[in-house]
This record gives sequence, structure tokens and C-alpha cells, in this order.
Amino acid sequence: MDWESHYRKLEAMYLGANINDWYKPTILIREKFSEISIKVNPSFFHAANALHGSVYFKLLDDAAFFAANSVVHEVFVLTAQFNIHLLRPVNSGVITSKGSLLFSSLNMLTAKAELFDEKKRLLAHGSGQFAKSKILLSSIENYKN
Repeated sequence: MDWESHYRKLEAMYLGANINDWYKPTILIREKFSEISIKVNPSFFHAANALHGSVYFKLLDDAAFFAANSVVHEVFVLTAQFNIHLLRPVNSGVITSKGSLLFSSLNMLTAKAELFDEKKRLLAHGSGQFAKSKILLSSIENYKN
């Protein structure tokens, strides 16, 4: 297995997902690690003019997910459970989520992620369980290219 090729294909798969047309993220994947960044956009705000918690969740889950899928080259992993802790509001700048794999077994993986602002302040953190699915990565159009 060419792991560098796997990481680039995972990045292409992520960037090609329809939802990311809205967020316009950047992503970097390495073994047991991923980093995802977006520019904070007012269209992501709740009524009190700060980033909605769903965006925190997306970035934390996505970063942990790709840290987990970085070590699984045959199938797509699925989020089975994910907990987040929101610590600080944000309403401007670029935010970055860093995910890392903590544990893996035959069918289950555990990963965590932390979300930071441009000043390196921790905004939120989370961890979750990821299960191997039956969906072959080779069957996903954006992974194949």
C-alpha cells in the first residue's frame, strides 16, 4: 500500500464532498493525524453572532475521522459516537481542527480532535469512536481520482 497516495486520495474525497462547497476547507492528512482549517464566515453564525456549535462539531468530527481513516486503506470509517466540549466562542479569522488517532482494534478506532483559533487558543475539543463500514474506498468517486 502506498500510504502517501492514500492520504492524498482521502484529502480529495473530503474536498470533493458537496457539503464542503459551503465551508471551503483545507485539509492535510498524515499517518494517524489530520488538520482541517476554514475561514469563519458570518453565514455560520447563530443569533448571537458567533460560530454555531454545528460548525465546531463538523470540524472536530472530520479531523478525528480522517485521523482514524488514515490507517484504514480499504473501507470508509463511520462515526459511531462523538462527544464535544465547547470552550470559547469565535466570530472571525481562520480556525483549525487537529485530529489524532488514540487507539485502533480490528473493527473500532478511537480518535480525538482539538479546535484552535489563529491565536492558538483552544476553542473546543472532542473524541469519538469510529467503526469500519462495508463501503469500499475504491467505490467512492472522489477517492478513486
